[in-house]
Amino acid sequence: MDVDFIFKVAAIGIIVAVLNQLLVRSGREEQAMMTTLAGLIVVLMMIVQQISTLFGTIKSIFGL
Repeated sequence: MDVDFIFKVAAIGIIVAVLNQLLVRSGREEQAMMTTLAGLIVVLMMIVQQISTLFGTIKSIFGL
């Protein structure tokens, strides 16, 4: 896992948090929730790709 990956996840978290606060303060709670869910889904998809790469590496190491 690269340090770049951690920075990407942190950047997405910061952007989503700022957008969430802006939308909540402007009275758009539903859109704030959808923004938070979209950020969560993006990060989960990135993590799933990393886990897939990890399993592929483990398979190649052990010859499975």
